[in-house]
Amino acid sequence: MSEHGAGAGSDPAPALVRLAVLSDDHDAAAVSRMLAAYLLETEREKGASVAGASALPERYRHEVEQPARAFAAAEVWIAQADGAIAGMAVLTAPEQGRCEIKRLWTEPWARGTGVGRRLVEHCVDRARGRRDTAVELTVWRWREGAIRLYERAGFAAVESWDDRAGLVCLRHVLRDR
Repeated sequence: MSEHGAGAGSDPAPALVRLAVLSDDHDAAAVSRMLAAYLLETEREKGASVAGASALPERYRHEVEQPARAFAAAEVWIAQADGAIAGMAVLTAPEQGRCEIKRLWTEPWARGTGVGRRLVEHCVDRARGRRDTAVELTVWRWREGAIRLYERAGFAAVESWDDRAGLVCLRHVLRDR
């Protein structure tokens, strides 16, 4: 489930979530492909005309071309469903007790099956297990399905920490500092 197509969905077979091994060619290629799809769709939603991953802004091309380097300080989680990679999410390392979920993506064929929900739940559980104080994220205001997904997972809108127009900042408080 992408940030833009999140729905209630049902889980015929719960997705298995595992840490991506970015030194493995298969995982690295899948993560690069999903990052490109996520970033291209985001740019299109913002009104940019991008023909392919090579047309993405440099800050995004780096993620697509070198995910192991781009996310060296983070954890990249992959969801598998029916034996195939169905989605991903990036969970950053905590800073002052807070971490962030980024780049939540579900492959189009797996949307509505609970993959996005499972990734979000896994990231929140992981942060709780690390004793982080909160999980944060940003989402474009037009991604209403994603916002509903995050709210159902315990996230609430907070004052924006990002000055980009159209972004909604959400936080899930896990424990007091």
